[in-house]
Amino acid sequence: MASRRHVLGGLTVAAGLLAVVILSEVVATVFFAMTVAYVLGPVRRRLRQRGLSRRLSAIITSLAAFLAVVAVIAPLFVVLVVRLDEAVLFVESIPDAISLSARGFEYTVVTADVTAVVARWLIAAGTAIVAAAPVLIVKLALFAFVVYGLLVHERRTHRATLALVPLGHRDLAEALHERASRTLYGLYVVQAATGFATFLIAIPVFVAFGYPSPIALATLAGVLQFVPVLGPSVLVVALAGSELMLGDAVSAVGILVVGGLFIAAAPDLLVRPRLAAETAELPSTLYFIGFVGGVLTVGPVGVIAGPLVVAIVTELATRLSGELNAIPVGEESKHGAADATDAANAANAADAANTVNAANAVPDADGE
Repeated sequence: MASRRHVLGGLTVAAGLLAVVILSEVVATVFFAMTVAYVLGPVRRRLRQRGLSRRLSAIITSLAAFLAVVAVIAPLFVVLVVRLDEAVLFVESIPDAISLSARGFEYTVVTADVTAVVARWLIAAGTAIVAAAPVLIVKLALFAFVVYGLLVHERRTHRATLALVPLGHRDLAEALHERASRTLYGLYVVQAATGFATFLIAIPVFVAFGYPSPIALATLAGVLQFVPVLGPSVLVVALAGSELMLGDAVSAVGILVVGGLFIAAAPDLLVRPRLAAETAELPSTLYFIGFVGGVLTVGPVGVIAGPLVVAIVTELATRLSGELNAIPVGEESKHGAADATDAANAANAADAANTVNAANAVPDADGE
């Protein structure tokens, strides 16, 4: 029976790898949905405790996740699609040449070519987003269905996954499960808190520089925190470029320095590492290694995948170190035979207990 389980487990892993290759276009979406379901599991269970049915609680939780993702994407869609005409008109209204003077020196900057390139880029970006809209809608629907499926069958999925692990190692699987759950919860809290902190910091900065829509710009800056590496620095550079093209070099340098320091850099340097250490239980150095390495290796999904992998490696290393240090090095050979005997006895007892439990198992009240 044990060998049969191992064979089935190996076939399952092989089939999973084959599915990853064939379904590579949606792997990132599925991974993102799995991590969100991990985080929202306690929410679904709390709704279940309040008397909602298993399916209704999963539907409400999945809908909340779907609306949260839409709320993050919507501002970018509005800027690059709905307000595209206004953005292009603003770029085209910039003079073809701008004269800059400082301490008696005067320099003329020809902007005609730059504005033409920027206008073409905006039009191309808006067109690409519109063309990709059907695929994005399909991926959003897939995201919602995967989250719902994992939530509605949460306990069954957990049991099926745990059944692939040998009995003597299930405590390790449970530990990794708990670690992944805590880490994912912390990472999403960190991401949301960093975006909100960026929003709060950006409002007074934009007000001080006299921009007409400071709240809208601050909202866009907060949303851009979900864009890996670049983040709100894209907005700061764009504002500085617009000020420079309008001939206000002082304001351009001011927003570039102040905005770059307080809007683009401060949340990532001050808020994100501290929250990562407290909520995800991950040191700042390891968090940044996972964050940067994940983004550079697998793209946007690396924001979550990178730190998660680092957290799992850290958990495994900690447990390995604990087990290696449990017995002094000089006593390893002395205790080796006794440990082997104890392990065999424990495995036999666990097999017997598992057989009894399987015989006496009854469905949950949820039907899971």
